[in-house]
Amino acid sequence: MSKLKGKVAIVTGASKGIGAAIARVLGAEGASVVVNYASSKAGADVVVDAIVKAGGKAVAVRGDVSKAADAQAIVDAAIKEYGRLDVLVNNSGVYEFAPLEAITEEHYHKQFNVNVLGLLLTTQAAGKHLGEGASVINVGSLVTRLTPPGSAVYTATKGAVDAITGVLAQELGPRKIRVNALNPGMVETEGTHTAGFIDSDFHAHAVQQTPLGRIGQPDDIAAVAVFLASDDSRWLTGERFYAGGGMR
Repeated sequence: MSKLKGKVAIVTGASKGIGAAIARVLGAEGASVVVNYASSKAGADVVVDAIVKAGGKAVAVRGDVSKAADAQAIVDAAIKEYGRLDVLVNNSGVYEFAPLEAITEEHYHKQFNVNVLGLLLTTQAAGKHLGEGASVINVGSLVTRLTPPGSAVYTATKGAVDAITGVLAQELGPRKIRVNALNPGMVETEGTHTAGFIDSDFHAHAVQQTPLGRIGQPDDIAAVAVFLASDDSRWLTGERFYAGGGMR
């Protein structure tokens, strides 16, 4: 039996990588999915096509979550298309590493605007429609435990995601809306390939430090997202779930 039959989900930043995998698996579990993208319509269309061909329902919606009007438009599109909203996955995120001496205002605001402000604006817009039993999943990162050199700003954004998750769990709990953080370790995606992490010394070190002996795949993270989106996690809120193969 599909865990999410009849539910409607928004996944931000879902045209590739972890977001795309989460969107596909939510669709496979019965949810109608709004596949948000900021720039890659082609990527979002591929995800939608995969969901539909598998018998699910999905639509691609463009929007920059760091803009209030766009965040509202994403939510409005979900309500117009499917009439309700049950699951919000705040996955949109950017990362850019730089040592202390190279940090600039642009470097700082680029990451905080998407990773933190975008999460707040999208949840604010969605909160008007989420009802009892709804689930908000904030995608953070294991980087907050690892604190690698050069990641001061990115790590700060993901630390903020953890903190905001706790606050929103308190604020939305009285309405029986759950808010949890899903924090992946290193995952093989288009982004980590482009950044040069795959097959690098950083990759090798990550594998060495991971008890399960590999880095993650997008579907590893998507499986946890399904659990958090479903009623199986009905007694969990304000929690941080680390999905990194045991890496510490």
